[in-house]
Amino acid sequence: RPFFFKYNRATPKHDYTMYPFSTQNGKDFQNLLSVYLDAAFFPCLREQDFWQEGWRLENENPTDPNSPLVFKGVVFNEMKGSDNERVYAQHLQNKLYPDHTYSVVSGGEPLAIPDLTWEQLKQFHATHYHPSNARFFTYGDLPLEQHLKQIEEEALSKFERINPNTEVPPSHTGREDHVTCSPDALAPDPARQNTLCVSYLLGDITDTFEGFTLSLLSSLMISGPNSPFYKALIEPNIGTDFSSVVGTKEASFSIGLQGMAEEDTERVKQIISQTINDIIESGFEEERIDALLHKIEIQMKHQSTNFGLSLASYIASSWNHDGDPVELLQINDSVAKFKQTLKENPRFLQDKVKHYFKENTHRLTLSMSPDEVYLEKQAKAEEEKLQKKIHALSDSDKKDIYEKGLELLAAQSKTQDASCLPALKVSDIEPTIPVTPVQISTAVGVPVQYCEQPTNGLVYFRAMCSLNTLPEDLRLYVPLFCSVVTKMGCGGLDYRQQSQQMELRTGGMSVSTQVVPDSTQLDMYEQGVLLSSSCLERNLPHMFHLWSDIFNNPHFDEVERLRVLVMMSAQELANGISYSGHMYAMTRAGRHLTPAGDLNETLGGMEQVKFMKRVAELSDLSQVIRTLVRIKKHLLNPDNMRCAINTTPQKMSDTAAQLESFMKDVADNRKERKPVRSNIIEEQNFQPCQMKTFFQLPFPVHFISESIRTVPFSHHDYASLCILARMMTAKFLHGEIREKGGAYGGGARMGGGLFSFYSYRDPNSVQTLSAFRRGVDWAKSGQFTQQDIDEAKLSVFSAVDSPVAPADKGMGRFLSGVTDEMKQNHRERLFAVTHQSLVEVAERY
Repeated sequence: RPFFFKYNRATPKHDYTMYPFSTQNGKDFQNLLSVYLDAAFFPCLREQDFWQEGWRLENENPTDPNSPLVFKGVVFNEMKGSDNERVYAQHLQNKLYPDHTYSVVSGGEPLAIPDLTWEQLKQFHATHYHPSNARFFTYGDLPLEQHLKQIEEEALSKFERINPNTEVPPSHTGREDHVTCSPDALAPDPARQNTLCVSYLLGDITDTFEGFTLSLLSSLMISGPNSPFYKALIEPNIGTDFSSVVGTKEASFSIGLQGMAEEDTERVKQIISQTINDIIESGFEEERIDALLHKIEIQMKHQSTNFGLSLASYIASSWNHDGDPVELLQINDSVAKFKQTLKENPRFLQDKVKHYFKENTHRLTLSMSPDEVYLEKQAKAEEEKLQKKIHALSDSDKKDIYEKGLELLAAQSKTQDASCLPALKVSDIEPTIPVTPVQISTAVGVPVQYCEQPTNGLVYFRAMCSLNTLPEDLRLYVPLFCSVVTKMGCGGLDYRQQSQQMELRTGGMSVSTQVVPDSTQLDMYEQGVLLSSSCLERNLPHMFHLWSDIFNNPHFDEVERLRVLVMMSAQELANGISYSGHMYAMTRAGRHLTPAGDLNETLGGMEQVKFMKRVAELSDLSQVIRTLVRIKKHLLNPDNMRCAINTTPQKMSDTAAQLESFMKDVADNRKERKPVRSNIIEEQNFQPCQMKTFFQLPFPVHFISESIRTVPFSHHDYASLCILARMMTAKFLHGEIREKGGAYGGGARMGGGLFSFYSYRDPNSVQTLSAFRRGVDWAKSGQFTQQDIDEAKLSVFSAVDSPVAPADKGMGRFLSGVTDEMKQNHRERLFAVTHQSLVEVAERY
């Protein structure tokens, strides 16, 4: 609780669970390590905890013994929020490994959860959560000896070695199977909602080089428009996208389609085996292998703020199965060995394909189709299970359940004493922020921000293009424009060649929409698109040349290519709702409160999801193509652009010269120069109004949000509202929405001038709205302590002070004009928040 750190979520994988945490403060690290060791090895695991988090039978209204008995529990509800993609991936894995741990749902199958008992849970913990079955990983610049000493003293020394028996036996399959799912009303094509996949078991992946080779091979086979499976399965428009893919201990490779018609099943199976034959016959182009190795080189040089966490995840699976973690981290050795092996045997990769796919009998072909009554069947099965449990109860059992329900409610309503936990103090936090120096200059009249950073030999380029001249009727099309403009070809390159060049010469080139609320006025904002790319220093001219071609001569004419991209995009949006339902709810709730909120809904809310579904349903895309061409004229225009470069001091002047010639090239190419109005838009006639919206979704759980119009970033109340959101989440809403309500999550957040409440995978709907209201009453009544406020401050500062990678330094200033001085002012206001100011903002807004 009172900590200052980034991650605190346990992440369960199919056969291990990882408990990561990170912090930039040495004392905090020791505190956290202490709490994590205690929680993992010596948890209380009280029966009440099991009822709350797992499952329980309880009166629908716990205070009324005559209300009907129902199933309740956080994980029980969370697992009911699975979308079709996840249901499919789960079945695939369970059926691919029918005879061991992977044959069950590690997160819990909702109908099986009520069979678990508290005793079984404790027994499972005693054998699996034991040092004999644990791996520890630390990363950073604190001395290792101190960590080892603390781990030994606080945990290891208190156990004797046991044999946890968690080896995974090899598996053998070779068959076909079929499952069903719920129809998805948002699917791009309602008539095509089938999925088909062939999965191959690849044997043990603890051999590092073999694992490395197989992951390269998998990329060569399915990644990007130049890959054989993309050409064979995606381009003929048989389905909307590849189906989601699973990899586990015995590495498995899966290939297949989602969004396809039932009658194409045999055809897809044919294509898959034909494509494998073609690969064995003709192999891969050398340039594609080079592009892939270039990608690895960039990944190793690019510094992200969660580098340590990604390394931990990268080695976890193999290390858990007794692979060598140190060998896994020596990626350069694997690359060198790969190049050497390929040189000695040019058919090396083809032989692997033949061995693992052509001659492999351990495979599973799994199809999935929608069933109109799927959700009804699920509900009926759950009802039968419930009745069976109730039927077995005596009157005294029922009385017992009612009393336990009241006890749980009482326990949930009690404030826990946190004084036993080690804590940081607000005074431990740095009073000032480090300054990020930037140079502001121009290139051919375009403003440029240069930021010198230790980028490890990479150059990062961004350009913000304002959208202010864009006619209203084109707005909905902007996200589509962003996602296709770098994928349809440009200059002398068709889309395949363009994709190849990007992979060979850059770390990726992307375009995304940006809505930046003004930091002083709620009804002002900037709208634009952000161009981002990076490259190794040696490839700088190539990267700018590619951008030049995209500006001067993007291709929008290939209808079939556009159709493929539209389908994939619509499918992706439909699949994302069960993961981001709370975000969609918050975006929609903010739509009528500020002009920026309105634009966010258009570009990234449910309105965009529905719009892309409509585009996917069009039989003729020629009008869409004409629209994209119109957008390009408004968008890629040097008259309303600004750029940013992050690179090393040594490379800065060369980069500036290259940028200068790129801007010149783009400016010369424009025939007419129109004067452009300023880049901030003020909506004179925007009227905020109250709006209530309900979307029906194919899940038995809800996502709920309520938003309130408050104040912009530089207003003196903004800091108090940030602390209030964090405190209300931790001290009130979490208890009401998750612990009592059974939702997976819930809380409040402040941003963009809006104070938003939300819940995630929530079994309740309207009740949660009253929990939001009670949260406000709680804040107004001032029933919180100074310690509550300090904890909220620590939590807010951990977000404000989270590390920034060299690539992203200076970006806040570049994108939203928030200077270091403004950040420091905000910081001082956060420190100054008091009990009184929190009660006041709760009343005022």
